[in-house]
Amino acid sequence: MGVTGASGPVMDRDEVDRALARLGAEHEAIETSLFALQDHAGRRLLEGAELTGMTKERWAATEASISLLWAYFDAYTDALRSARDIRARRRWSSREDLVELTELLRGECVTVAGSAAATANAPTLHGTGKLSERFTLAALVDRMNELYARSLDMVVAADAVWSALPARIDLLAAELQRTRRLAHSVGVRPGEHPAGDDLERITRTLTRLREQVVSDPLAFWQPAEGSSAPGGGKPDTTVYDREARALEEVRREIDAVLAVRKDAEQRLVKLRDVLSRADRTLAEARTARGEVLAKIAATEVPVVSGPPTVLQEQLATAAEYRRQAQWHRLSPLLESLEQKAEDELLRARESLTAVTAPLAVRAELRGRLDAYKAKIARHGLAEDPLLVERYDAARRMLWSAPCDLRVAEQAVLRYQQAAAELLGAAPRVPQQSGPPELQDRRGEPSS
Repeated sequence: MGVTGASGPVMDRDEVDRALARLGAEHEAIETSLFALQDHAGRRLLEGAELTGMTKERWAATEASISLLWAYFDAYTDALRSARDIRARRRWSSREDLVELTELLRGECVTVAGSAAATANAPTLHGTGKLSERFTLAALVDRMNELYARSLDMVVAADAVWSALPARIDLLAAELQRTRRLAHSVGVRPGEHPAGDDLERITRTLTRLREQVVSDPLAFWQPAEGSSAPGGGKPDTTVYDREARALEEVRREIDAVLAVRKDAEQRLVKLRDVLSRADRTLAEARTARGEVLAKIAATEVPVVSGPPTVLQEQLATAAEYRRQAQWHRLSPLLESLEQKAEDELLRARESLTAVTAPLAVRAELRGRLDAYKAKIARHGLAEDPLLVERYDAARRMLWSAPCDLRVAEQAVLRYQQAAAELLGAAPRVPQQSGPPELQDRRGEPSS
């Protein structure tokens, strides 16, 4: 292109028309975006809110940016209108018109005047503090896009937090109030139960959180990493989620207390039954111990303890809690008592088993003696004098009181040995090597 001007080669008519069409489309798009930003719900909320912290600072800058955006847009509109007027003078633009249009469309011919406050709060291309700036139309479009994206990002972020968190906090607060009423009905109160203290703490935290979210929403915004799109990110729900989990834990504790209220009587009846069985078992063990001491000689018989009075006292306390509807105290006490009662019943059974062990040993020796006698009788040797003598000796020891188990077992072993020799079998009867209740039961008759 041979013709040149101050802004470089002079544009021809086709270039001017294409540039005007492009700039017109950009003007329409920018105007639509600006009106959408002006009507954005988040912007209207920001204008009427009492802001604090980060949001207050950024909104001051954003308001200045929006004011500057409209100043830029008005200058852009005026420049575009001037260019269209020049182009409309003639169907075939003259060289002077084309030079003027080239300067207007490509040169720094747009001057934007702004207030000191606006230029101080809103970033400009040439630093801050200037009362006016000059742009080409292309640079002015870029500048408006930049300011628009930054302003929209702030507005969308604040609106996203306000749309998400306060409503969720209010729902959680309503659930909290229902839980507090339920907790109060079962005796879960601050200062009396940990769950009651937790409810007070959650209440204070949610109240403070809502105030902070309303006044400083950007403090609860997490920008998306690597995203340059306006509003890229999500609300930070860390504090909300933590308190929601805490409330759920409290609700589970209260549900457990409610379950106690529902089946407390049944559980108390079962506890009384378990403790009663333990007492009866211990009584049986004490009776058995007296019998063992009377019938078995030269043996150690463990002492049987009395019934656990502490558990009975705790059971009475649990019944009192139920009468007074102190469910929050009854719940942990019942759980503890149920485990202790089962342990007590097991201990009583083990005590009975230990006390009656010598009688079990005597019964086993009696059975073994009679089994060998029956075997000898099947072989026609029941009248053998040695066997009769040894059988009678063993029987007298086993059926007399007190019975010396060690001596009686030796007598049974001698009878077994004599029977084995008489039957022509090698003896396989072991020698006594310890207390009868700890020995292997060997030498029994084969079938």
